[in-house]
Amino acid sequence: MSDRSRVAVLALAEIAARGGSAPIPVLEVSECRGIPPHQVEQVFSALRRAGVLQSQRGVKGGYTLRRDPADVTVLDIIEAVDGPIGGASDGTGCPVSEVWAEGASRLASAFRSVSVADIVEREARRADAPMFHI
Repeated sequence: MSDRSRVAVLALAEIAARGGSAPIPVLEVSECRGIPPHQVEQVFSALRRAGVLQSQRGVKGGYTLRRDPADVTVLDIIEAVDGPIGGASDGTGCPVSEVWAEGASRLASAFRSVSVADIVEREARRADAPMFHI
């Protein structure tokens, strides 16, 4: 996992939160989420190749989700931009290798259980939460 994964999750959450079928330009996603445009372009390219996003060129161009946000997991995003989460046991029976593989498996399971729709819902709840200042 890398900063690219975090950027990809934030950017996809922005597209999903807007809903609809109108393409959203990279610059809008960049400005709304405070992410440099070149980083958004890099992760969107990987997500397009992975079949998560589709692009439309032209004046009214941009990106839209190819799949329902509830069907795109955080694990899908991480693997699209960073590759598989490592940690497979090397078969030597080494306790450290086994612990590493178990940790990677648990991490993958946790990321598999959260979708882009879940993230959008969490953000909406947080935005509606009352703020108390002392």
